Amino acid sequence: MPLKTHLDDQPSLNLTPMIDVVFNLIIFFMVGTQMTDPERQIELKVPRVSDRGVLTAAPERKVVNVYRDGVITLDHQNVTVTELVDRLAAARRQYEDLGVLVRGDSEGKFQFVAEALNACKQAGIRELGISVQLTRLER
Repeated sequence: MPLKTHLDDQPSLNLTPMIDVVFNLIIFFMVGTQMTDPERQIELKVPRVSDRGVLTAAPERKVVNVYRDGVITLDHQNVTVTELVDRLAAARRQYEDLGVLVRGDSEGKFQFVAEALNACKQAGIRELGISVQLTRLER
């Protein structure tokens, strides 16, 4: 088995590709900054507006609860069908895309839920949801 009697040279680091990349980046940014100069020379007065702050966030969905005895609540307050129509229509005038979630009692008559859904339709609500609970199928 031959033994090495001399030390190997350390591998050299080739910096040429890295220098090429740096020069390309310098050229890119120099050309990019020169493109913005003609835009500054245009004599154009841009309209000014006052800053009124950020836009208001969309309101959360209104929740209509329909209990088994026919009692309807909106925002935790008992309402009649006509009051429900009036309140939802007023809320829709404030925000056009108002959403409503109708939750009906599973033991109650569907007629009560249908009246609440019809009230939402009369108020002009387009985004309407019905809350249900999923059950596991047993085999």
